[in-house]
Amino acid sequence: QVQLVESGGGLVQAGGSLRLSCAASGRTFSTYAMGWFRQAPGKDRECVSTINRNGDITYYADSVKGRFTISRDNAKNTVYLQMNSLEAEDTALYFCAARFTYSGSYFRRVSEYNYWGPGTQVTVSS
Repeated sequence: QVQLVESGGGLVQAGGSLRLSCAASGRTFSTYAMGWFRQAPGKDRECVSTINRNGDITYYADSVKGRFTISRDNAKNTVYLQMNSLEAEDTALYFCAARFTYSGSYFRRVSEYNYWGPGTQVTVSS
């Protein structure tokens, strides 16, 4: 089992940057594919970006491609989301998620993840 805690959210002006971090408990972080999801008020939770257990395969939603970068440091049990050129539409509660896997695949669906953090709020003012 793994526990996740996100940090790094906040209030930023449009065009600004934030770096989200997700710290995971346990000694088997490298066996988990990781993902960042977000949920705005009144909307479904959506996938923002995901990364496989080795960190060499990534996925980005079209809406963030070219602006966000996901990475992970398995030695520090941490996954990051660097968010640049933020837009008002990026305002949401951002969640970190983990899925235990033996494969080198990434996963994009909410239902594919077993563990979730409590979330960190990102608010972008226009």
